[in-house]
Amino acid sequence: SLKMASDSPESLMTLCTDYCLRNLEGTLCYLLDNETLRLHPDIFLPSEICDKLVNEYVELVKTDSIFEPHESFFTLFSDPRSTRLARIHLREHIVQDQDLEAIRKQDLIELYLTNCEKLTAKSLQTLVSFSHTLISLSLFGCCNIFYEEENPGGCEDDCLVNPTRQVLVKDFTFEGFSRLRILNLGRLIEGVNVETLLRPLASLAALDLSGIQLNDVGFLTQWKDSLVSLVLYNMDLSEEHIQVIAQLRKLRHLDISRDHLSSYYKFKLTRRVLNLFVENLVNLTSLDISGHTMLENCTIPSMEEKMGQTSTEPAKSSIAPFRGLKRPLQFLGLFETSLCRLTHIPAYKVSGDKNEEQVLNAIEAYTEHRPEITSRAINLLFDIARIERCSQLLRALQLVITALKCHKDDKNIQVTGSAALFYLTNSEYRMEQSVKLRRQVIQVVLNGMESYQEVTVQRNCCLTLCNFSIPEELEFQYRRVNELLLNILNQSRQDESIQRIAVHLCNALVCQVDNDHKEAVGKMGFVMTMLKLIQKKLADKTCDQVMEFSWSALWNITDETPDNCEMFLNYSGMKLFLECLKEFPEKQELHRNMLGLLGNVAEVKELRPQLMTSQFISVFSNLLESKADGIEVSYNACGVLSHIMFDGPEAWGICEPHREEVVKRMWAAIQSWDINSRRNINYRSFEPILRLLPQGISPVSQHWATWALYNLVSVYPDKYCPLLIKEGGIPLLKDMIKMASARQETKEMARKVIEHCSNFKEENMDTSR
Repeated sequence: SLKMASDSPESLMTLCTDYCLRNLEGTLCYLLDNETLRLHPDIFLPSEICDKLVNEYVELVKTDSIFEPHESFFTLFSDPRSTRLARIHLREHIVQDQDLEAIRKQDLIELYLTNCEKLTAKSLQTLVSFSHTLISLSLFGCCNIFYEEENPGGCEDDCLVNPTRQVLVKDFTFEGFSRLRILNLGRLIEGVNVETLLRPLASLAALDLSGIQLNDVGFLTQWKDSLVSLVLYNMDLSEEHIQVIAQLRKLRHLDISRDHLSSYYKFKLTRRVLNLFVENLVNLTSLDISGHTMLENCTIPSMEEKMGQTSTEPAKSSIAPFRGLKRPLQFLGLFETSLCRLTHIPAYKVSGDKNEEQVLNAIEAYTEHRPEITSRAINLLFDIARIERCSQLLRALQLVITALKCHKDDKNIQVTGSAALFYLTNSEYRMEQSVKLRRQVIQVVLNGMESYQEVTVQRNCCLTLCNFSIPEELEFQYRRVNELLLNILNQSRQDESIQRIAVHLCNALVCQVDNDHKEAVGKMGFVMTMLKLIQKKLADKTCDQVMEFSWSALWNITDETPDNCEMFLNYSGMKLFLECLKEFPEKQELHRNMLGLLGNVAEVKELRPQLMTSQFISVFSNLLESKADGIEVSYNACGVLSHIMFDGPEAWGICEPHREEVVKRMWAAIQSWDINSRRNINYRSFEPILRLLPQGISPVSQHWATWALYNLVSVYPDKYCPLLIKEGGIPLLKDMIKMASARQETKEMARKVIEHCSNFKEENMDTSR
C-alpha cells in the first residue's frame, strides 16, 4: 500500500517547533517577574517560523492534555521587529480578545478563526488593524464576535444591579479591507446584515455563508466577475437564489449542500436547476449537492445506463443534467443523496455513502466545519471496517484521527470515531501501520478517555488499547494511561465490561516493565485500587475475571518492588487473601495468583516478620499439598516458606506449627513434583532464588531453589540458561556442592543444572570465524 506523506518521519522543523513550545523558558524565552514570558532580546524570527510556532501551539493546547497553555504566549509576537506573523489558524476557547490584541501590529495575510466563542466585538476592532494586509479571513463559528458588553448604568456600583448586557454591533463593515479576497462567515449569528457588512469589498473570490439564512442573495451579483467559490451549506434555497447563482459565471466551486436532518427544507433540487448550473457555470470543477432531495427524475433510466466499466465521461453520465458538462468535475458532493449509488458519475472524486472511497471523501471534505455530517460518515466507515476489509487503511486511519483531534468535545464524533479506531487497528491491519501512526492512535484514544466519562467512549477506547502490544507500545504514555485506567476503576458506579477490560489492561501494563515504572504506578494508588476491587467482589461472593486479573496485577506489580509489597500488607492484603481462600476453595487460578504475589512479599526480608503468624504459616503449609494448577500453588507456597526458613530458627516466633514439621512437609512436597512440569511463571531475574543457595541454616530452602533452577533450565533452556549464567549462578552452585550442610540430593541436582548450562553453552557457541 502507498505510504502517505504524514506517515514519514517528522521534519526537523516540526521537531524543533515542538521542543521549543514545550520548553519555552529554556529556549526562546525567559520569565519576567516569575510570571510573564518574554522573548530573549537577541531573537529575530521570520514568519515561516512564527506562523508554525503559533499554529502548533494552538494544536498542542487543543490535543495534548499534558501541554500547559501560557497566559502571555501571544505577547511574544507583539513586535514585528523581532517576530513576523503572516498566516495563522486559531481555534476555539484557546484564543481570547487580548490574544488578538497582542498581535495587532502584525501584517497578517491569512487569519482563520474557527469556533472562537470567547472573541467579542473587541476583536472586530482588532481586525481593522489587519485590514490593509488581510487577503484571507475566516470567522467561522465565532458566535460572539458581533456582541459587545454594554453596561447600562455606566458606573461601578450599578453593575451589581444591572449586570452587563450583550448588545449586537450593527455598524461594523469590511470598509478598508481592500485586499480581502477570501472570506468565511459560516454560522454567523442572526441580526447581522450580511449585505451591508460585505458591500465595501471590491473583488471577493471566495465566500462561505454556511448556516446563514438569507432570503435575498441578489447582492452576490456585485462579484459576478470575481467570485470563484461560493458555499451556502444549510441555507434554505428558493428559485430566487438559483437565479442569482446562475449569474455567477466565474464560479469554479459551488456548495449548496445541506444536513438533511437539521430542519425541514421546502426546496427540492430538480433536473432543470442542475441543467441551469451546467449551462451557465461553464467553469465549474466542484459541486456539492449533498443532503438534497431530488424532486423529479434526474437519472437516466436503468435500461439505458450502460453497464460495463464505470466511466467518468460526461457523455455516459447516469445523472442526465451532467451530460452537458464539457469535462468531468474534480469533486462532486452527493453524500446522503440517491444519486451517489448510480453507476456512471462524471467526477474524479465523489462524496457519498455507496462505498469506502465515497465515504472517505466525505470524511475528508466535511471534517473541519461539519462535525454533524462527519460523524455519520465515520459511522459508515465503521460498518465498512467491521464487515469488510478496508482497502485504504492508512487514509481511513488518518482521517479518523484528524476528526477525533479536531472535534475533541463532540460526543457523536468521539463515539463513532473511537469505535472505528477499534476495527482499524486490529491485528489484520497491523503490518500496514507505522510506529508513528500507531502512536497517534494511542494519543487520540487517551484524549477521548480524558475528555469523556461517557460509557461508550470509555469502552471503545479501552478496547482499542487492547489491539496494541502492551506494555511496549504504550510505554511512551505510561503514566498517563495508568492514571486514566485507575481513574476508571475508582469510579463508584461501574460498567462491568469496562471494569473487566480496564483491569486486564492494568495487569498487562505492569507485566514485564522496569521497577521504576512499577514504583511510580504503585504511588498512583494501583495497589489500593486492586484491593478495593477484590473487596467488592468478595462482598458479592463473585470470583470472576476481574477478581483473578486483580490478584494477577498485584502479583506483577509487587515483583521485586518492596514498596508495593509493603503497601499490599498495609492495606490489609493478607486479610483479603485469607478471605478469598475461604470463600473460593476450588478456584485454582486465583490460588496461583495469590501465592505468586505472596512469594514476592516473602522475598522482602523486612516484611517477612509480618507473615510469621500461626494462621499464615498453617495456611502456607496446608497449601503445600495443593494440586491446584499443576504444581504452581504448591511451588509458590513452598517458595514463601523457603524465604521464611532462610531467616533461621530464631526468627520462628510461633509455637504451632513446629519449624521441623513444616520443613518435613516442604521436603515431601518438593519430592512429589514432576521435574519436567511446564510452568505458569516468568522470571526476569534469578536473584531472589540464588540468594537461598550459599547458606547452611535451611537446607530445604537450598533444595527448593536448586529444584526451581533445574526445572527452568531443563524445560526452557533458551530462556533460562543464559539468564542463570549471566547472573553468576554457576559459581554459586559449585560452592554449594562443596558445603557439608547441603543434602546429597541437592548437590546431585546442582550438578545437573551446571551440566545443562555447559551443554547449552557448547551447542550455542558461535563457530563462524
